[in-house]
Amino acid sequence: MRYPFYTCDVFTDTRFGGNQLAVFPRAEGLSAELMQQIAREFNFAETSFVFPGHGAFTRCVRIFTPTTEVPFAGHPNVGTAAMLATHGELGAVDTTLDIVFDELAGPVPITITRRAGTRFHCELTAPERLSIGGAVPVEAIAAAASVDVADVVTTTHAPQGASVGLGFLMAELRDVPTLTRARPDLAGLTHLATLGHPFLHVYVRSKDAFDLRVRGLAAGDPMMEDAATGSANAALAALLAHHDPRPDGDFAWRIAQGVEMGRPSLLEARAIKRGGVVTQVKIGGESVPVSEGTFET
Repeated sequence: MRYPFYTCDVFTDTRFGGNQLAVFPRAEGLSAELMQQIAREFNFAETSFVFPGHGAFTRCVRIFTPTTEVPFAGHPNVGTAAMLATHGELGAVDTTLDIVFDELAGPVPITITRRAGTRFHCELTAPERLSIGGAVPVEAIAAAASVDVADVVTTTHAPQGASVGLGFLMAELRDVPTLTRARPDLAGLTHLATLGHPFLHVYVRSKDAFDLRVRGLAAGDPMMEDAATGSANAALAALLAHHDPRPDGDFAWRIAQGVEMGRPSLLEARAIKRGGVVTQVKIGGESVPVSEGTFET
């Protein structure tokens, strides 16, 4: 069997920026074991495998890191939708198209919008409402990010877990220079993983061309830093909306990630809050095709 695949850079309009993704648009017949081996071979943060949809679902999508399958992730959804649209897998997309992916975490609605030429902007709605975990000591955050304890800000919230489909540990840092000099510390990140937090998402309120600047750190799989983490930034948007004192609001953020890695990314997050409850969170951006090929079993 021959299986076509595409690669792309997600959350960017420039090739070699953003987060890398491999997409198998017609993966029917691939076993879970083989999908895992393929994801390990590409060694990108994630590889997505697309299967026929059923009922109200446009497609079923499974997402693998080089070491495990995950129930939901941001950039694989955005990139997969963009590649399916780019290569005609969804028919003609003249203006906008609403689709729904079936994933382990639940339904993931995505709006695809054609921009200039062959460019597509894709915005997903997170499959779950915000869930918040307990606080983590500031000292553990400082150690994992190689910053001082005084650099960790707790005015809005203590370092805590947040999820809208995949969990992350959120921590605010003092300023952009602190974020820039932060370095992933393997021992510190491994310690956080033993506490149930394998992914650390640190952010600052930048007040420049972006509302937030962030870095996603982890103890491996396959790198210790991620260039653009849609699921984490969706959870961050939901968390910030949750902690906003206003009971109602439509919130939006422009988020920069990957700058320190040389793969700058732009993520656009939105959250809707009604009656003190975050009811919906969205994350979107563009994707750039990079290559295509065929895998033979």
